[in-house]
Amino acid sequence: MRMEETTKKAKSPAKSRKNARQKDTFVAAAMNRPSHEEIAQLAQELWAQRGYKDGYAEQDWLRAEQELQRRQTVVGFPT
Repeated sequence: MRMEETTKKAKSPAKSRKNARQKDTFVAAAMNRPSHEEIAQLAQELWAQRGYKDGYAEQDWLRAEQELQRRQTVVGFPT
């Protein structure tokens, strides 16, 4: 046997609790994201409220996304 075959590999250092919490927070945030369909529905409602005026699709989408995220944060679970 050669020396390389008998030498154990060093273990990687354990993850810190801070990193574990950050990952948990990221996963929870991803799970609470509004769906594409929810955003599209609210964006269409915003478009209708404005009288179906063109030129604001991106603004409506971002506003709908923010509003749904705000609602989920206040309530604490997906709508």
